[in-house]
Amino acid sequence: MTHRPSSFPETTPLHLLEERGGAVPVPTQFGVPWPRGSLPEPGGFALEHAGGSLPVDTWVTARWPDGSVKWTGHAGIAPDGAALLVPVPAVGEGASPVRVEEGPGGRISVDTGTLRLVVAPHDSAPLRTLEVDGRVVGRDGRILASSQASPGEGEPRREHAVRTTAVTIERRGPQQVVLRLEGQHEVAGEEVLPFVLRLYATAGSPRLRAVHSLVWDADPETLFLTSLGLRLEVPLRSAPHDRHVRLAGSAGGFLTEAVRGLTGLRRDPGEEARAAQIAGRVTPAPETWAPAVSRRLPLIPTWDAWTLRQLSANGYTVAKRTAEDRPWITAGGGTRSRGYAYLGDLQGGIGVGLRDFWKLVPTQLDVSGASTGLGAVTAWMHAPSAAPMDLRFYHDGLGQDDHAAQLEALEITYEDYEPGYGDARGIARTHELVIDAFAATPTHEELADLATTCALPPQLLASPERLRAAGVLGTWDVVDRSTPQRAVIEDRLVWLREFYRDQVDQRGWYGFWDYGDVMHTYDADRSTWRYDVGGYAWDNSELSPDLWLWLDAMRSGSADAFRLAEAMTRHTSEVDVYHAGRFAGLGTRHNVQHFGCSAKQLRISNAAYRRHFHFLTADERTGELLDEIAASEQALLAVDATRKVREDVYAPDPRALAIGLGTDLGALLGAWITAWERHGDAEAEHKVRGALAGVGALPQGFFTGEALWDLQTHRFDDSRDRVQVSHLAAVFGLVEVVAEARDLVDDPAFERAWLEYCRYYLATPEEQTERFGAPLTGISLVPAYSRLLAVAAAEHEDPALARRAWDAFFVGLGDQLNVNALVAEQEWHRTRVDGPTVLEPVDEAVFVSTNDAAQYGLAAIQNLALIGDHLETTDTDPTPTPRSHA
Repeated sequence: MTHRPSSFPETTPLHLLEERGGAVPVPTQFGVPWPRGSLPEPGGFALEHAGGSLPVDTWVTARWPDGSVKWTGHAGIAPDGAALLVPVPAVGEGASPVRVEEGPGGRISVDTGTLRLVVAPHDSAPLRTLEVDGRVVGRDGRILASSQASPGEGEPRREHAVRTTAVTIERRGPQQVVLRLEGQHEVAGEEVLPFVLRLYATAGSPRLRAVHSLVWDADPETLFLTSLGLRLEVPLRSAPHDRHVRLAGSAGGFLTEAVRGLTGLRRDPGEEARAAQIAGRVTPAPETWAPAVSRRLPLIPTWDAWTLRQLSANGYTVAKRTAEDRPWITAGGGTRSRGYAYLGDLQGGIGVGLRDFWKLVPTQLDVSGASTGLGAVTAWMHAPSAAPMDLRFYHDGLGQDDHAAQLEALEITYEDYEPGYGDARGIARTHELVIDAFAATPTHEELADLATTCALPPQLLASPERLRAAGVLGTWDVVDRSTPQRAVIEDRLVWLREFYRDQVDQRGWYGFWDYGDVMHTYDADRSTWRYDVGGYAWDNSELSPDLWLWLDAMRSGSADAFRLAEAMTRHTSEVDVYHAGRFAGLGTRHNVQHFGCSAKQLRISNAAYRRHFHFLTADERTGELLDEIAASEQALLAVDATRKVREDVYAPDPRALAIGLGTDLGALLGAWITAWERHGDAEAEHKVRGALAGVGALPQGFFTGEALWDLQTHRFDDSRDRVQVSHLAAVFGLVEVVAEARDLVDDPAFERAWLEYCRYYLATPEEQTERFGAPLTGISLVPAYSRLLAVAAAEHEDPALARRAWDAFFVGLGDQLNVNALVAEQEWHRTRVDGPTVLEPVDEAVFVSTNDAAQYGLAAIQNLALIGDHLETTDTDPTPTPRSHA
């Protein structure tokens, strides 16, 4: 065990984001930060909670430049409440409760003490067996998929051959093993849709966590997905009346049925038999029942299949049938299923579930073959009962065949169209599932806890104070309502968070490709967000809502903020970014479709938007995505983001690659810093240091706007001497990632360039003229840029500059390009809209746009941290506390 300096606490307090109502052993995974130099190397750790002590695995996810640990990842069984992470002696290699054996042909078996899993590469079913108490309770687990060659009704469906070609151990610890399964689909003789399926096996838990990531690389004109699911076969050994089916509803309950029902019959088998069947226990021997029932048992139908179809976020239906050639009989319905299904009997069973089931519609749960000796349970990520998935671009181009026409269209719909660029090929989607293995049908209470933790996995988070003490992830401080002025801003931050939380639900921002994102701009005339207007629809990380929500979550500990940020990161890092093909490494600007805009840019694939989620959860998939963009500067060789508006002659050149010193550089610094911290990547460190030195050497520093980067030497050409200002430069993570870069690298020239940028962007015209020879033009997003002034004020301990920063934040100081309706609104409130002009009653706040909300949040958080003590001395009075409703 490595001891920390006495100045830093030995224990770390952790809390669950949401309280748990049960105590079934399910896995959890989380991250913890450490101040520079406080933890040279990690030893063992355990979670101490009210119920005892739980061992956890520990691994390093990031290091400081001095080699000390910056972030650790941890995994084990979730506690049932708050816990302390405490140091303990490390577990010896031979003492691991999880046993792993590797066999021929890539076969791997994992024994957690409660579950034994065998996995191997396979043409169809890589999850060979799941055993509990020495019995196989699940087998032939596999990914299923089908598609059509065209979207029309009646088009024949093609079953995909889903092949797993490799199985490896991605992470192995005493408490948890992560298996990585890789493969692809074969459709009409073509290999497409590569996937990774991660399986998390944890000591003492009957649960396998499964994370499925799919890259869409198929032609949207010829492949229309009609189903995608995870299926396990379930051996059934008991009599039909001792076989049990459970399908989760919306409010904690289940459809509770048997394959052959003993309740509701004209003749009563006896209360003991009925109660046992409902409870999932062994029923008394049939000969002990009322003879009027036992001798007629063959005349009671056996049901073979059940289906729960969640085709919209607000409703599901349930049906069942006795055989494939018999009709479906309606069995009920509800609003929002928790997405969990169970099939089993007295000698074993399998439960499967899909997280965010009703949010990722269309989804479906199926139980089949229940009347035979080998049933199956399937969680569908895309429901086979739904319409085929159609990823074609949504319009025909409208004659926009050249840049002139495309720029003209930009002026009316704000859509940046270009033929061939609105292409879905290369985007991805990740789903989180669970597989639970049982020795026999579980109790209702146990199953309810499992369904609940599938829908909302237990997530541990360090306290805001502990996170802040580690000095990580930029400029922020914990919530502070100690003065009326601070309280007003804190109230507004809560108001914005809760407004977006509720808008997601009221506006139905759900779906396979959509869930996690929010809309860009509101249409007050129609009382709806502009879902169908070009560049005003899906936000795609525009102006950094991801960063706002993550800083909000860290400083407040709010579950709402964390879950909004988590869903957004899952979405934006997958769907809004290209992982394969000609745009790999780039993301897509805001559009009606997430892939629709022709602006393919680093500012959307930005690593700075993913770092928080990865480090706070130690999530392997997000780590993989960060690795994908570790050298994303290479993507600029394929696409010039400013090709339509350039006035100079330029072609991408590896020795002179144009990099914007705002949106591009912020994204690249985030990617390089992440690779340096996570892997000790010397080349990434060289890029960071080279970029900082290059900016510092430019005569106009950040005001140069764009510089030429040499991919070989990792240096900028510092001979360019010009002034070019973009109001977007610092609102895509640049401020936040520079704060981290300054903490890692001491470069006086860069420091001067950065503080000059912070000082002069919002300087008076007279001050700008004195420095640059003329006032700067294009100055905009003034409240957002107030945090740059705050940086300069804090660095120079300048009260006058601090007051100017607060004035910029509250009133805008004369924006040259845009009107900030959010700042202009004196009293924030929601208005309820109903009646004949809206589809459903909704709340609206017409002064809110996501650009303004995200940048208000970031500026408020950082200004409070940097110059909060000067808030009381500003000449501008904070506006009144916002109200929830008009």
